[in-house]
Order: sequence, then C-alpha cells, then structure tokens
Amino acid sequence: MSMSSLSSVGRRAAGAVRMPAAAWVQGGWMRREEAIMGTSISVELWSEDPSAGNAAMDLVIGEMHRIDRGMSPHKPDSELSRINREASVRPVPLSEEMFALLARSLEFSRRSEGAFDITFAGAGRLYDYRERIRPTDAALAQACAAVGHQYLELDAAARSVRFARDGLRIDLGGFAKGHAVDNAAAILARRGIRHAFISAGGDSRVIGDRRGRPWTIGVRDPRRPGEIIALLPLEDAAVSTSGDYERYFDTPDGARCHHILDPRTGKSPDSVRSVTIIAPDGLTSEALSKCLFVMGVERGLRFVESHAGVDAVVVDAAGALHYSSGLLAAGAQPRQ
Repeated sequence: MSMSSLSSVGRRAAGAVRMPAAAWVQGGWMRREEAIMGTSISVELWSEDPSAGNAAMDLVIGEMHRIDRGMSPHKPDSELSRINREASVRPVPLSEEMFALLARSLEFSRRSEGAFDITFAGAGRLYDYRERIRPTDAALAQACAAVGHQYLELDAAARSVRFARDGLRIDLGGFAKGHAVDNAAAILARRGIRHAFISAGGDSRVIGDRRGRPWTIGVRDPRRPGEIIALLPLEDAAVSTSGDYERYFDTPDGARCHHILDPRTGKSPDSVRSVTIIAPDGLTSEALSKCLFVMGVERGLRFVESHAGVDAVVVDAAGALHYSSGLLAAGAQPRQ
C-alpha cells in the first residue's frame, strides 16, 4: 500500500468521492457501473486495447453478480440464506469460499472482542430504516441473546457451520463487498491491468496509480451532503468507509438510529459519525471500519494501529477529524 501526501480540506466538490456515472472511453480510460449487491458497483481502468479492457470489466461485473447470488441475505436461494434457514437445526456444508469468509470473520470478532460480529443480524433485522421503525428494549434484549460469534461453530474437517443458539442469524454485509473488491482486483491483475479503481458502495480498491499521479479518494462530510473534509491520495490500497448517514433515521429525542450496530447492545453507537480505513485488502479495511466505529475514537485507533499497514480517518460525534499516526506522519492535520 502506498500513499502520497494527504490533504485536509473544509469544503470541496464531491467529485473526488465518486466517479461520473456514465460509461466512457477516453485515451485508454474505460469505465462501467451497475447496481449490484444493493449498491452502486463501478470499475474504471486503463487499457491500451479497448476489447481487452471491456473483457476485463465484464469479468469484474460477472464476479460481483456471482458473489451477490451466493451471499445476499435477500435471495432465498443464496448460500447465506440456506445457512440462516438450516444451521440452527443441523450442520450446513459450506463452499470453500464461504467457509474461508466465515473463518476470517471469526478472527476479527475474537481480536476485537466482539466489536465486529456478523451475527449482529439477529438484532439488525428488527430495524426498518425506511419506515423509521426500531425495536422495543424488550424485543432487542431477546434478539441480542442470540447474537455472539461464540455461537457460530465452524467444523474445518467437515467444512460446515452450525448455530449453537436458536434465533442466530448472520449477514456478511460490507464484508461481502470487501471480498468482492478483493476478488475483482485479483481478476484485473491476472488480466494484466495495472491501473484501476473498483468500488462497491463504501468499499474500494485502487490498483497502481492513475498513470503518473495517485488516485484521490474523498472522505465526505457526514453532515453536509456533497462536501468532503479530507482527500486521500492512494496507490495499491483498499479503502472502506462506514458512516451513520448511509441508512438511518433520527428519533424525536434526537438520537440517530443507523445501520451500524454494536453487536453487544443491538443499538447504534453515537460517539462517531464516520470511519475510513486504508488497508492492504478489502476484508481488513471493511472489518476494521466497523470495529473502530463500535469501539470509539481512542480505543478504536489503538486497535487499528495494532495492525501493520493500516490507517484511519475518523469523524467523531462533534465533527472533529482524527487520524492514525501513519497519516499524521504523512502530513495530515486534524481540523480545528
């Protein structure tokens, strides 16, 4: 992972956050975008040969669809849905890919002492952000009794999973998107693509640079749509952003119910507005973005800095910026 100088800004156009929506070809740059996995999936790359570039983008989009078919909690025939239906009754045989993802998720759960936990879904399913519905304390307490990575039992010999608690459910969420951008980056590398940007909602991978200058990723202002508060010039890195502005509703008492939940309480953490993680791979960046969001600024930054090659930008509940020590050494300045 490589980073050039980092800039902190007050008001900038949002164009640095997301590339234009239309497909185009200009001097070897090619781009495609589709709605997959419940979000906008885009790939931009440089190719001297337009046919080779299009073929590479076809493979990336095809891979995103494949992962969505297997890991969507909303598709009844997905492998994930089958696990949720059957694993409380019997061990469920898994594909190699799914077993590896569940095993990796458990590693992050154990290391973070439960701040990251894909079994949060047992509580998460009680929220409806469009209808502004949140569960009662009694319903949430009952759901949280079936939340906990310790109830997710993997059998390596049989390559299976079993739920040790009735009512347990899993949702890979952004973890699947981090996996998807990692796979897409590997596909492009095998096709000889050396300059590319892949995005799946809040999860991105950059390959190489933008032919002589770094890719620039913007950290959006959590409370001012269309504005950004920091610019991250990157090469060969994964980036994940988790924010309380993605799926949420504000309650009459001023609290914000958003989709990032503390697995231990089933409620939305309120000490952070957004977290952006820069890491060598998408699974790490995605998992650590959730860990830091749940842990809070001080504990979360210490946890992030215990991982080699990982950095973070955090916007706390007051709107103040915080950077990991690696970014501060690169020249980042917290906003006053």
